[in-house]
Amino acid sequence: MTIKAYQSHLLTNFSLPAHRAAMSQALSLVKSRLGRHYPLLIGGRRVETPEKIASLNPADPAQVVGYVSKADGGHVDAALAAGWEAFARWKQVPGPVRARYLYKAAAIMRRRQFELSAWEVLEAGKSWPEADADVAEAIDFLEYYARQMERLSRPIPLTPLGDEEDEAFYVPLGVGAVIPPWNFPLAILTGMSSAAIVAGNPIVLKPASPTPVMGALFAEIMEEAGLPAGVLNFLPGDGSTIGDHLVGHRLTRFVSFTGSREVGLHINRLAADVAPGQRWIKRVVAEMGGKDAIIVDETADLDAAADGIVASAFGFQGQKCSACSRAIIVDAVYGELMPKILERTARLTIGPVDNPDHVMGPVVDQRAYDKIFSYIEWGKQHARLSAGGHAMEGAGYFIPATIFEDVAPGSKLEQEEIFGPVLSIIRVSDWEAALRVANDTEYGLTGSVYSKNRGRIEQARAELEVGNLYINRKCTGAVVGSHPFGGFNMSGTDSKTGSPDYLLLFLQMKSVAEQF
Repeated sequence: MTIKAYQSHLLTNFSLPAHRAAMSQALSLVKSRLGRHYPLLIGGRRVETPEKIASLNPADPAQVVGYVSKADGGHVDAALAAGWEAFARWKQVPGPVRARYLYKAAAIMRRRQFELSAWEVLEAGKSWPEADADVAEAIDFLEYYARQMERLSRPIPLTPLGDEEDEAFYVPLGVGAVIPPWNFPLAILTGMSSAAIVAGNPIVLKPASPTPVMGALFAEIMEEAGLPAGVLNFLPGDGSTIGDHLVGHRLTRFVSFTGSREVGLHINRLAADVAPGQRWIKRVVAEMGGKDAIIVDETADLDAAADGIVASAFGFQGQKCSACSRAIIVDAVYGELMPKILERTARLTIGPVDNPDHVMGPVVDQRAYDKIFSYIEWGKQHARLSAGGHAMEGAGYFIPATIFEDVAPGSKLEQEEIFGPVLSIIRVSDWEAALRVANDTEYGLTGSVYSKNRGRIEQARAELEVGNLYINRKCTGAVVGSHPFGGFNMSGTDSKTGSPDYLLLFLQMKSVAEQF
């Protein structure tokens, strides 16, 4: 079979009766499988442990999605040993052959697309379109990184010398830790894992505790794709129990992490220490938080800006590192734009997202719910509440779309990552003030500018301190292969997932010169 050029996977059109029926059927199937047990996977062996992680449906916390075995430090030791044993063989497999495992996994995901989306609806609280997009992105990562590994397996052009043969090629690093987040429980997990694996590195995968079933399903898919034993070791557990042990272990060659600023900095510090017997400087790939802004000036299309702000702020309940947490609006159009934002926000429906009529679902768990409401209560004392902000009756961690106006630049609400459906509106005098406020944060992940002024657009290209800048469109929804994703400053190491550079983070170049 000839591998075609990469193209991103098409999203499902749920307005079509056939697609709605397929998703409803998938939800019924998944609901019939709730409460199952998922073991650890170490060196190809399934390991049941007495202690379990109970994954709960955030829309109905009394409903258990699944029970996942919980690892301890001894399991970490065993998984790393199994990984290094597998590395001796896996590193010898040519890159294009390793790529075929990803192509196979992508084909399996396509066949199971509705089922995987249904699991996300119930375990992560994603709406039908958000879950579908997450699965599509996982497929994209597999397809894209497989092709990138084929490209990187070709000879590297060098300047030849007359009396010797010179060559350079990429080799894998070794066994690494992959620690993904819960908010994109299949897409980001798949991207992080598959990149390391296709580059020739076995991994120890520690899924996020709120969404471990999605991690178990990914491990099953890779096993079905024929991945050799020990190349993927699946180890759920508490970060404080196994996470630190895994990151600090002398046998961990690299750490790939996506999550909060606090945890990312902790991992970076821990990985910098050299354990007794450690033979390398650990490589850390860290994608962390954001405090993303959308700027609207007086030349903007205000309807498009309102659409983009609301979609970016409240899609998946604002639980995206790329979500619009700040809307910075110039004074000249503030009075006209705000009613448009509030009107669109009022139309958002909220409730259990197994019902496709609900646009917004729950936040992920009690911890997130309490944290978000602590910011809301602070905001009520220091800004003007314009929408939402109240607790909802019934089960589930539901928080309505919440908007604060009169938010002061530099304040807690404007500076700290909330990771929930809370939008701060900052009114500024003009474009220059908007740019200053947007840049006045320690983060630098995504940002958007709505403007028709070419000079300002070019200034934003040069001066807005973000890794992903969007002009006249929302600041969420990066597409693999089209929008290399990663941020500056405290948003992480700017690893640029979904780019031609990403696999290089899991490889090192070896140069060989032979004189005849």
